[in-house]
Amino acid sequence: MIKRISEEILQSFDYKKAEKHPEKEIIRGIIERMKFILFPEYFGVEKDIECEMTKSLEYVFADLKSQGLAEETAVKFMEEIPKIREYLKTDIEAAYEGDPAAYSHAEIVISYPGVFAVMVQRIAHVLYNLNVPLIPRMMTEYAHSITGIDIHPGAKIGKHFFIDHGTGMVVGETAVIGNYVKIYQGVTLGALSTRGGQKLKNIKRHPTLEDYVTVYSGASILGGETVIGAGSTIGGNAFVTSSVPEKTRVSIKSPELQFKSGSDKKGKKVELEQTEF
Repeated sequence: MIKRISEEILQSFDYKKAEKHPEKEIIRGIIERMKFILFPEYFGVEKDIECEMTKSLEYVFADLKSQGLAEETAVKFMEEIPKIREYLKTDIEAAYEGDPAAYSHAEIVISYPGVFAVMVQRIAHVLYNLNVPLIPRMMTEYAHSITGIDIHPGAKIGKHFFIDHGTGMVVGETAVIGNYVKIYQGVTLGALSTRGGQKLKNIKRHPTLEDYVTVYSGASILGGETVIGAGSTIGGNAFVTSSVPEKTRVSIKSPELQFKSGSDKKGKKVELEQTEF
């Protein structure tokens, strides 16, 4: 029986021509080493940092080549690491300045899921721009599985980016996020429709957020032609499918709550004024 099942499966494809794909554990190991490389002041204080930095860089370089990168491509990635760190330092500052619950930069780097998700995306984005197949998506899906934050490696993200909480957040491949942008949990920067399938490849399908935009929890901003102007605020649970001028506040109509006690058949309706997002 076992032999028959094995033969049936193997006959369903040309296994002799099957491609070798990157190994998940090695890709995850690269991310863990990159945490130390990018944040040695937080993850390397008990080590010989100079020696450990050299070794970690050598391991990442070797691991990338072992997963199919040409040496020239691996070199180009390594040369981008200082720039990735530069951007991440601004993200940490944005998180500290934007969250009164943050007590130190160390707390943000070590414990905030949004910082981890953005770190991985910034690493993956460099590989994505170098046309490395599969590995960038493996990296961001690893971060997604840990944090609940789904950022495609193709998304373009500026400096001083802060994700507050972040669970359930989705950012599509062609989204563009400017500088000093703050996004809360449950936000979707998505496409209006994907019914076109592969015909939509290489077409901008996701929105653009200009500088100093804030998007509150549960909001959905959809469409490749949708631009949220600089300095605008999108309120919680808003559904936006067209462009918004700069310095605009968008919010949904104030909801109405109904309170009903056991002895009150009619109940009392209260319309809430939305003073905060």
